[in-house]
Amino acid sequence: MYVHPLAAADAARVPVCNERSVRLKKKQNFSDAAWEEGHVNIIYLTVTNSCQLRCKYCYIHDKEIPKRMDFTIAKKSIDYLLNEHRYFTKRSGIFHFFGGEPFLEIDLIDRMSDYIVKQLEQKNHKWAKSYKFEITTNGILYDNEKVQNFIRKHLRNLKLSITIDGTQRKHDLQRIYPDGKGSYDRVVKNIPLWIKQFPNAYTIVTIAKADIPYIKESVIHIWSLGIRDIIIRIQKEDKYDPEDAIVYEEQIKSLADYIIDHDVDKKYRCLLFSQFIGGPLRSEKSGCGAGRGVLAVDSNGDFYPCTVFLPYSINRKNKPERKIGNCFEGISYNKIRPFQYVSIPASSPQACKICENASGCDFCPAMNLKYSDTATIFERAIHNCHFHLAHVRANKYYFDKLKTKSK
Repeated sequence: MYVHPLAAADAARVPVCNERSVRLKKKQNFSDAAWEEGHVNIIYLTVTNSCQLRCKYCYIHDKEIPKRMDFTIAKKSIDYLLNEHRYFTKRSGIFHFFGGEPFLEIDLIDRMSDYIVKQLEQKNHKWAKSYKFEITTNGILYDNEKVQNFIRKHLRNLKLSITIDGTQRKHDLQRIYPDGKGSYDRVVKNIPLWIKQFPNAYTIVTIAKADIPYIKESVIHIWSLGIRDIIIRIQKEDKYDPEDAIVYEEQIKSLADYIIDHDVDKKYRCLLFSQFIGGPLRSEKSGCGAGRGVLAVDSNGDFYPCTVFLPYSINRKNKPERKIGNCFEGISYNKIRPFQYVSIPASSPQACKICENASGCDFCPAMNLKYSDTATIFERAIHNCHFHLAHVRANKYYFDKLKTKSK
């Protein structure tokens, strides 16, 4: 499951553990994930769908049929989007170079970045002094000379995350080459350089069905590599058994014991524990940026509400795509309208609306579409409700134990 950076930024503003963590957050912003505190639009520029790896949980399909964005399409898209002030209303902007593995197209990214900077300046754009480039990479090409030249050139305005999933056992279980060989050794070699260049960098760890028993050991291992902040995301495109939820809860509780017993939250954090998980619904908003100031451009210059709606992303099971425009004709606001109105109450069954543990539960229009019976984003996907409830119980366990210790 892909976690949108807007969601990550929102999560990063949540008090993670206790008063100590709140003080730490004030001293050290969570990996710059909360840059501009939500006053930011995001444009995803899909430079390629290709990748050196074949991660088992990846939602990008058709990697065997290469698709790359050429500079003509990139330029046309950038020209239109920088003049689209009705859709992009925030004071700051992020240009996220998206893949596949983005660094396979480092020459294109470098050329696009130069063009964006030039256009922002020439247009006296509101983002000219408040923009960032963002890349999430598998880390394999991180020490490449062209990649390093790009990083040095844009370091002050660059957010860059390397994906490492945990211990070698867990990482190599999912993040493999086409021949089945794991990628851990190649990636971990570049971690020290990455941390040196981005000392507040965070990594996003994906947990799939086979990985659940390795959550605790993987989080601890990543901290041992010098990565202080970890965002955990559960791959929830697929369905989990009740037994999976039991193991998940046990792993989080065990990690909670480790954090509290070793005072780990003084230095490290893992976005699993939050005072906003559990309890009645606190907001009717979806918290999703799809169609609300977030936009993804595919290699053909077509526009989508977010990356998960890209044609080679989510498996829609023969359901219609949700394209909202293109770089030649612009944005279709009629096609955006459903995303501006979709919300938790508008798409949830009554049981969700009155649930005593509704807060913090997943909501994703793309998952709604995938699992709906009527090809709509207004039919909420609730196939992993038991997983959320397991997280709520583990979260309560953590805060109850923390409260007991502080007495």
